[in-house]
Amino acid sequence: MGPHPAVAAIRLAVRRVLHDVLTDHSASSRPEHPDAPGAGTTEPLVLVACSGGADSMALASALAFEARKLPVRAGGITVDHGLQHGSTQRARDVADRMTGLGLDPVEAVTVTVGRDGGPEAAARDARYTALDAAAERHGATAILLGHTRDDQAETVLLGLARGSGIRSLSGMAAVSGTAGRYRRPFLELDRQTVRKACIAQELAVWDDPHNSDPAYTRSRLRHEGLPALEKALGKGVVEALARTAQLSRDDADALDSWAADAEALVRDDTGILECAKLFGLPPAVRRRVLRRAVIAEGAPAGSLFARHIEEVDRLITGWRGQGAINLPGRVEALRQGGRLVIRQG
Repeated sequence: MGPHPAVAAIRLAVRRVLHDVLTDHSASSRPEHPDAPGAGTTEPLVLVACSGGADSMALASALAFEARKLPVRAGGITVDHGLQHGSTQRARDVADRMTGLGLDPVEAVTVTVGRDGGPEAAARDARYTALDAAAERHGATAILLGHTRDDQAETVLLGLARGSGIRSLSGMAAVSGTAGRYRRPFLELDRQTVRKACIAQELAVWDDPHNSDPAYTRSRLRHEGLPALEKALGKGVVEALARTAQLSRDDADALDSWAADAEALVRDDTGILECAKLFGLPPAVRRRVLRRAVIAEGAPAGSLFARHIEEVDRLITGWRGQGAINLPGRVEALRQGGRLVIRQG
């Protein structure tokens, strides 16, 4: 008798990602002389980021199971944000559970959460910084994240509410980060399937109270917003939003590629952007060129919103002698003699 259907589904999703990791690892580590001694013998290390919740515990279990059948080493990282009473002990318990699954190395990392961007964004930034550091410390090829199709739908709706454009609507990528470090095997699986897999395997899980706390935007969206949409529009909203994410990502990738090519054509011999040439670009491409230029001068991408780029864009399309535009990261943009100057203020 085979495994429970939910267990089979999560294992298949992880198996596919591990095969991709092995392919990418083989291509990136291929020596100039493939017949050299020791060529291709190093097994890549794949870590799972595990909070102890159902999504990440199911992912940890599937990784441990599938890695035993492949030339892959499997480990785990849990991050203690220090935001709740007893979080240190909870992180130790999660680490023990991962060790019990057969993962090695396993590490519990404590972080300090700042305040920039609000509590949710600050916690996320601290978490990814810790995960990046852990990957470097252990020499990991990839880190698996337990985001599901439901998480993707929530991300799309949050992007829509911010009015940040098509890139926000594209949600989370299946592969992201430096050298494709982050992999999300569960983006095509719903949260219910993942939870069923935990029940079928009798995995102990921890339900983070922050996930049901109405003080957090994502929590309100999860427990109030999405159910209201499904009540008004019928079932299938989550699936439709996930499809929107993929379609938006394809469009955004194409426009980003166009903007990268166009940027070199709208600069003068000294590298300064020329307003007349910028004006001739389609608005979607022009704004991407402007965003790239602003980030290149030091503006943090996470703090740069659509309204900032619109203000810079008006220096091109609605020029009336206005002064410099102040942007995040102490960057300023101003128009001088038909050129757009972007620099540290």
